Amino acid sequence: MIKSLLYPTPVLEKFSMPRPLLVILFALFIAACGSSSDEEPSEDQTQEFDGELVIGAIPDQDPEILARNYELVADYLAEEVGVDVRFEPVTEYDAAVTAFRVGDLDLVWFGGLTGVQARLQVDGANAIAQRDIDEEFTSVFIAGTDTGIEPFDDVAGLSVVAGRTLTFGSDSSTSGRLMPQSFLSEAGVTLEDLDGESGFSGSHDATIELVEAGTFEVGALNSQVWDARVEEGTVDLDRVQVIFETPTYFDYHWVARPEIDADLETRIVAALMALDPSDPDEATILEFFGAESFIETSNENYASIEDVGREIGSIDG
Repeated sequence: MIKSLLYPTPVLEKFSMPRPLLVILFALFIAACGSSSDEEPSEDQTQEFDGELVIGAIPDQDPEILARNYELVADYLAEEVGVDVRFEPVTEYDAAVTAFRVGDLDLVWFGGLTGVQARLQVDGANAIAQRDIDEEFTSVFIAGTDTGIEPFDDVAGLSVVAGRTLTFGSDSSTSGRLMPQSFLSEAGVTLEDLDGESGFSGSHDATIELVEAGTFEVGALNSQVWDARVEEGTVDLDRVQVIFETPTYFDYHWVARPEIDADLETRIVAALMALDPSDPDEATILEFFGAESFIETSNENYASIEDVGREIGSIDG
């Protein structure tokens, strides 16, 4: 019985306080002691990230290239940040956004549009880092050399695309669809002005291949991928050429879920910024990203991307 556990009976008899009241007080005491250890943490308490950090990326290039290079990124971050890191590939842009929303991916390399879409679906998600080139990124419009389209330097020149067949990259690509369509609109060209429906190749590499093959007369893609493929010698410049490079805009960036605590987020950004081009392995990572370095970024840098996304219907609300 409780009374025998609390005090021996002879001691209890010396107190004038009724035994039922003692029992109640003892019960309250036990409850108070237990509440401190069982209490749920308040919402504003920072929880340290516990577990494996799963990273992902939009599939904007050849899957084999992505898998090989993001494995290097995962190994580098694991060593520098001090947590287990795994790369989980996805096959579509929308799949990357969905995986981030449901928590299957903790840290994702998004384009400008997909990054905004992902953050709008996950309260507390943050854009944390971008490449040096993402502050002033561009797209290129390419055309088959047999189309007779000559290169031009002004957005207004995009009026030449009216009446032509055109392919974008992915429907959710910032540099392969969102911003090119925005600049076409600025030149007075709507999708209805094209010869047939616009195509969606799925990736920047595929856009080059389709225009090179003559399947589409014009294509729009990421300028960094175009430059990289030209440098590699994998583009037949006798069959396809750049006709216009767009004005600059913010684009690619890493986005972190809110479960990544402030300390881990800081360590991730520091590790990305510390990539050293004089180290062979780290130089390979930077070369893959087409950058000389990574820099910090913030959600506010992509406000214009969000505005354009809403204008063309890529972002609801």
